[in-house]
Amino acid sequence: MTIDAVPEAAGFTSARLAFRPGTRVSEADGALTIQHAAGAFRVRGLPDSVRGLLERMASAPDGEDIAALHALALADRAATVLARLEVLVQYRLLDDRGRVALCVETMAAGAVHRPADLGSDDRLRLSRFALLRTDEQGALLESPLTARRIRPLTADARALVTALDVPSTPAQIAGRLGLPPEETRRLLAHLVGAGLVHVENDGRFPDTDAVLRQWEFHDLLFHARSRIGRHDYPFGGTFPFKDEISPLPAVRPAHSGRVVELPRPDVETILEHDPQLTTVLEGRRSIRAHGEKPITLAQLGEFLYRTARVRAHTEPLPDRGMPYAATTRPYPTGGAGYDLELYLSVHRCDGLSPGIYHYDPAKHTVTLVNEDTSDRQAMLDVARLSAGRAPAPDILITLTSRFQRLGWKYRSLPYAATLKNVGVLYQTMYLVATAMNLSACALGGGDADLAARAFHVDYLEESSVGEFLLGGSPDDPPLSTHSAWSPVNNHDWYFRATHTLGECP
Repeated sequence: MTIDAVPEAAGFTSARLAFRPGTRVSEADGALTIQHAAGAFRVRGLPDSVRGLLERMASAPDGEDIAALHALALADRAATVLARLEVLVQYRLLDDRGRVALCVETMAAGAVHRPADLGSDDRLRLSRFALLRTDEQGALLESPLTARRIRPLTADARALVTALDVPSTPAQIAGRLGLPPEETRRLLAHLVGAGLVHVENDGRFPDTDAVLRQWEFHDLLFHARSRIGRHDYPFGGTFPFKDEISPLPAVRPAHSGRVVELPRPDVETILEHDPQLTTVLEGRRSIRAHGEKPITLAQLGEFLYRTARVRAHTEPLPDRGMPYAATTRPYPTGGAGYDLELYLSVHRCDGLSPGIYHYDPAKHTVTLVNEDTSDRQAMLDVARLSAGRAPAPDILITLTSRFQRLGWKYRSLPYAATLKNVGVLYQTMYLVATAMNLSACALGGGDADLAARAFHVDYLEESSVGEFLLGGSPDDPPLSTHSAWSPVNNHDWYFRATHTLGECP
């Protein structure tokens, strides 16, 4: 951050500097400590004038007047300190009646807030990535495009935000809302400076350029909020509900219904016949059309045993930072949480009746949860569409997540962790299916509402996050390469792998 951390008074008419609510300022051993959930700072050797400024910022109802700060010639001496503390600072902007209308907060180090210099003819519009929501302090406007957020505190300020849904000049907005023109322009300058409102340039807004046009709102917000660097929200294994809510059990409680024991494979037989890892990696492919012979119950049992069974279980280990029960399984997962569950919509399987089943990874059984033909067919139809109108698969495996299994421990990243878990389970399934000469294909989407109804689960507690087609050995394996592909980097490895796999029993 530059030394120019105390804003010039000219750009902050009727503005105050204050610390964010919850900031504590204390002094001990000649050092001043400023603490907040967003960060803690310890500074020494402060002049009395700067120390007094920081204390007033923490205690004054509306903060320190920025114009008065410059008038008292404190700006230069306070600049270095406030440059370090920017993420704890609130810019409180007053309306013409002296009320705090907007509060601007910085969420990341190096992001300095400055109002924009607006022209009378500038056309403004709310960024299409802006999000207006509420938290425990009230309304909140933020965007993944900026590390600053704004709190509109008055009805006029909130109306100002919503009036930016169509391109308008400051004068047009003031006229529609019946607000003083200068006050409107001044507050808009801060919305633009914070990156939440855009100015039209040559008939275009910045959020319509070639890069941003290819970002969807929810994707960019998800990306920015599930990683650090652009926000100050709690992140990682913070255990926010440790003393309030009990964690979900490591293994999902069993569904009621008819239970079918699955065959268990013999490891010596598998090791004797399994192809080598490189052969499986190179020979893996997506196969959407299944062979004439359906998958068998023995093959299904071996597949699930090798990909998703519980291998070991432990009670909570608080002394190791794991105050919850956990399991280990063949695929990795975040924090040994294992939030994913497997549901099987069985179209055909030699030894298992059609129906929708849940896999119990601890008992290695499947439980019939729904035998309604229409529900099963609906699940298979959606899968067929997602697979490019492929024939009905032998089995559709739907991955659901018990979201609170991860949300109990993590902040900001639980859903991102869930999707990572889906990816590694997909790969595990692909490799095992390839080694077993089964047809396999991961899908990109599915109907979560339909799945919740078909599986008799609560959408918010357990919802589908992935789909995988599984079938018996293909009659005609797909072509090893397409004529349009140009081989590079030892593509012959693939040919060798597929040839070897074709010879495996």
